[in-house]
Amino acid sequence: MSGTVRWGILATGGIAATFTKDLLGLPDAEVVAVASRTEESARAFAERFGIERAYGSWAELVADEAVDVVYVATPHSAHYEATALALRAGKHVLCEKAFTLDARQAGELVELARERGLFLMEAMWTYLNPVVRRMTELVRDGAIGEIRTVQADFGFAGDVGPEHRLRNPALGGGALLDLGVYPVSFAQLLLGEPDRVQADALLSPEGTDLNTGMLLGWDSGATALLSCSIVGHHPTMATVIGTRGRIDFPHSFFHPDHFLLYRADAADPAPEKIVTGPGPQGLSGMQYEAVEVMRALRAGETESPLVPLDGSLAVMRTLDAVRDRIGVRYPSDSVVEPTA
Repeated sequence: MSGTVRWGILATGGIAATFTKDLLGLPDAEVVAVASRTEESARAFAERFGIERAYGSWAELVADEAVDVVYVATPHSAHYEATALALRAGKHVLCEKAFTLDARQAGELVELARERGLFLMEAMWTYLNPVVRRMTELVRDGAIGEIRTVQADFGFAGDVGPEHRLRNPALGGGALLDLGVYPVSFAQLLLGEPDRVQADALLSPEGTDLNTGMLLGWDSGATALLSCSIVGHHPTMATVIGTRGRIDFPHSFFHPDHFLLYRADAADPAPEKIVTGPGPQGLSGMQYEAVEVMRALRAGETESPLVPLDGSLAVMRTLDAVRDRIGVRYPSDSVVEPTA
């Protein structure tokens, strides 16, 4: 694939709008179609962003021959259905996180994409943020020695009722898949899949997690202390502690603009502030996902080395383990969907 990459947007919610705005800021990307479950919603989205075609069904979007890659922006409870539909139609896919409701669903999508030679990537924008990428380079080069502890949290106090997607088990509700995926992904970016998982949580009357704490352990001796919540305002900080220093993300670790590097052997105890320069004006940071997708497609790659599918599967296995420990079950847990 060369030249302009043509995108189809599947779903019309807030995250789809943010991604589309960033996408329209890229000179080598074109948004050619959008789909929703209702034509009215699709048309309103298309008019807002100047998109030529609006469809009232997902099937029409994935059948559009002008679409090269589909961005799946539904709630995560529909990620499996939407992504499988696009892959079976021969479309490349960028799917929002959490990748799916569980590791089984994620594994089936990865198997389907690999069987058909199609590109598939989880939209974990944190991994593609330039500041985070610089952090991983420094850690790999030994700037803080061997990692001993990772700490990360993500939470807010939301006034949501039992019918809201954040509390509805049928929609994959709870803090874990909506917010906890970020600290878990952050820890596993640095340490890989944990060898041990412990967790505790406050559950809603519906059985979804409102406030969850996690302790992950590795045979290396490293640990990760992680938390997520939809009933408490968290600072959304992250810290990586090593044998020779530490790295602090004071806020918004999932899309940071800087971090602080403390070196234990430095003559000056003050931290070094690491930035990568301002991003394009008016863009949120989601454009880095699109840039990586388009780079991979032009290179003929079906997976991104920066957001590898095996890594996404490992995160889903950890999220499954946490749900098992805290007793959160979804209706889909007992349902096996066909893969063809």
